[in-house]
Amino acid sequence: MSSSLEVRQFLMQQDLGAPSVPSQRNGDAGQGRVNEDQVRRARLAVASIANDADDCKQLLDMLGLLADDDGVPPVMR
Repeated sequence: MSSSLEVRQFLMQQDLGAPSVPSQRNGDAGQGRVNEDQVRRARLAVASIANDADDCKQLLDMLGLLADDDGVPPVMR
């Protein structure tokens, strides 16, 4: 199986859409939260540079873009 196919299959499991990267947050309570669309686009941006599915998963995990047990990625908390 080719690495690009593995990445696409991984993304389909993560239910991702169009590419983009959310803006950096500074931790202020008044600042807007990262929304689901931003997370989806950030995941695609990461996937576009990943070497294979394992690389993609590791990068998404490091950036807090993978959903935890509760189904919410850390970046959205």
